[in-house]
Amino acid sequence: MNPRVSFHPLADVELNEASHFYNTESPGLGGVFLDELERTIDRILEHPDAGILVAGNVRRRLIPRFPYGVLYRIKGDQVRILAIMHQKRRPFYWQSRR
Repeated sequence: MNPRVSFHPLADVELNEASHFYNTESPGLGGVFLDELERTIDRILEHPDAGILVAGNVRRRLIPRFPYGVLYRIKGDQVRILAIMHQKRRPFYWQSRR
């Protein structure tokens, strides 16, 4: 992973749970999810301000092909991933994360 990116521990759990879920639905689909997530993070690094502001200075970029978004905060040249959030579930559960 890029050294300019860090994951909140619970965001790391969320990405692993989503990947596992998709692999149980269809073998290999979890890998496709992780590939799309990696491309989304690359796009965030290329254009960090392009994500939609959702609360304060927290931005969101959607993960193509999947109902998930990456919630992140920018600090200098660092990107902190706060959540890998399913778009249809509890929209503000992540707000206490830093």
